[in-house]
Amino acid sequence: MSQENNNIIRIAVDAMGGDFAPEYPVLGAIQAAQENKGIEVILVGPGKEINELIAKQNVSLSNLKVVNADEWVTMEDSPAEVFKAKPNSSLNVALKMQREKEADALVSAGNTGAVLSHSTLRLGRIQGIGRATIGAELPSIKGSTLVFDVGTTVDCRPNHLVEYAIMGSIFSKNIYKKDNPKVGLLSIGEEKTKGNELTLSAFEMLEKAPINFVGNVEGGDILRGTVDVVICDGFVGNILLKMAESVLDLFRYKMKEYSEKGFFQKIWAGMMRGTLRKILKKFDYQEQGGTPLLGVNGISIIGHGKSTPYAIKVMIFRAEEVSRLKINNKIELALKENKLINK
Repeated sequence: MSQENNNIIRIAVDAMGGDFAPEYPVLGAIQAAQENKGIEVILVGPGKEINELIAKQNVSLSNLKVVNADEWVTMEDSPAEVFKAKPNSSLNVALKMQREKEADALVSAGNTGAVLSHSTLRLGRIQGIGRATIGAELPSIKGSTLVFDVGTTVDCRPNHLVEYAIMGSIFSKNIYKKDNPKVGLLSIGEEKTKGNELTLSAFEMLEKAPINFVGNVEGGDILRGTVDVVICDGFVGNILLKMAESVLDLFRYKMKEYSEKGFFQKIWAGMMRGTLRKILKKFDYQEQGGTPLLGVNGISIIGHGKSTPYAIKVMIFRAEEVSRLKINNKIELALKENKLINK
């Protein structure tokens, strides 16, 4: 391992982000700090309450720190207003630390809109990026498919889709070890002439972009694993994500419904439970390590609001991975080679 990779990665955790804050973020941070001595976890939030929670776990970790923040962003707060209304929120303080080089990454399971707006305002965007993006990993026959964008920008321009494609391709190559990730544009048909005004214009630009663009793909191609990265606007992508998240609950409901039909069905369901658990694990948000906000001049990992301590821990590890692999530097380099950006 190189000396560079031996450096400690400092990860600021928004301790007040999520439905079960601060308890779950604190427990997840403790687990991460215990398991990985290559990181320093900084819990940002009400110091007295956080320290009391740590004390209850009876742990003493040199790589776990607390930074006080006496305000926090709630799920009811308006992302557009809370930035100025709560300057000392745990989210704002954590991002200030990253901007001032006191932390290398942010992890938050809080208000997604607020994390997006705060990250953009505090960290700025990478030069050449018009819109940042968040993606989601969906299971497929061949492993998984990454979908960008899943809710950052509802109304996209063609050049934004090109940016998503470049960033998604780099993320797939570095995080998922795809040598030359295939990128597809989500549309209503495979033919180049199919689609709306946005996809038709984006198609022409994507053909010239420095990526392995294979053309249009349809919704079914996501689960088939036809491509590694699927590009779409945030409106469509968010609907896809919410649909995918509901699949796990549907399977669980159907399994329970089937087992209640009779004695033999209950035995069969019990025998299959372990196998189904392994299959459905890919649908579980806790295993994904959160969603990185690509395009900002820093690292923000966004998690599900109901994130468990385990999910928080996995998010922290993802933040370390993105930092060590210098994903942002690779995105910036690729953009310099793409003359279509910002046209």
